[in-house]
Amino acid sequence: MSRRRRATRRTVVPDVRYNSPVVAHLINMIMRNGKKTLAQRIVYGAFERVSEKLEKGDPVDLLLGALENARPRLEVKSRRVGGATYQVPVEIPFERQESLALRWIINAATARKGVPMREALAQEIIDAYNNAGAIVKKKDDTHRMAQANRAFAHLRW
Repeated sequence: MSRRRRATRRTVVPDVRYNSPVVAHLINMIMRNGKKTLAQRIVYGAFERVSEKLEKGDPVDLLLGALENARPRLEVKSRRVGGATYQVPVEIPFERQESLALRWIINAATARKGVPMREALAQEIIDAYNNAGAIVKKKDDTHRMAQANRAFAHLRW
């Protein structure tokens, strides 16, 4: 950890089409090698596909619902005490919850081989919105791990 000042939190500029910082964060996480327009095309295409399939209103609301279902509340962190390493359950700050959920959605979408990224991203958002799929399973596994190590909660720092 740095001995200097704490890192300042930069605000994400909202995206152009939906004026949402969450969508801008998703676009920035998908972007590779500075190709932001390609990332925007992928995300906006996935949003069109999601709103077609679910036949509900605003795709940003659907993304927020998917994030709500995919967002982990607890995680375990390694803590070394007296030569032994313990997995200590800790609560996660909201920004990290959102980042983890978006990262899991993107990783699950890239893991789908043979499918275009916009299709895979749309399918992962739909799965997370319906409380199904790999992302919700990963969240449940994270929570289960934290529950299993509840006995070491007193070692929190």
